[in-house]
Amino acid sequence: MALSMIRDLGAGILIYEQQEGRGIGLMAKLQAYELQDAGLDTVEANERLGFKADQRDFALPGQILKSLGVGRVRLLSNNPEKVDALQRAGIEVIERVPCEVDPNPHAEEYLKTKKEKLGHLFSSR
Repeated sequence: MALSMIRDLGAGILIYEQQEGRGIGLMAKLQAYELQDAGLDTVEANERLGFKADQRDFALPGQILKSLGVGRVRLLSNNPEKVDALQRAGIEVIERVPCEVDPNPHAEEYLKTKKEKLGHLFSSR
């Protein structure tokens, strides 16, 4: 989605951080999936494994943008923590662009949890 938007606008920066499973790592994420299959939601599963709901640190993108001389962005994200992290780094978020696609019916509860427990911003939920 982001790359298509960048292509269509003719400009943009994609920053990808490899922070699998909200920063808990691939093996722990697989354990979290097992707990979710047993009835826990994504936040409860991470916490049962001894992690915070989201272990990630979003400081690096702000530093990357600053090193590129970028001081203002339109941010494609639903995660308010990413907005806060950029603002703490001195990057002005002039717009938060929702990152939404039509959800798979199996993802409805997951998206509901992200909204209710993690504060993710969705325009259509």
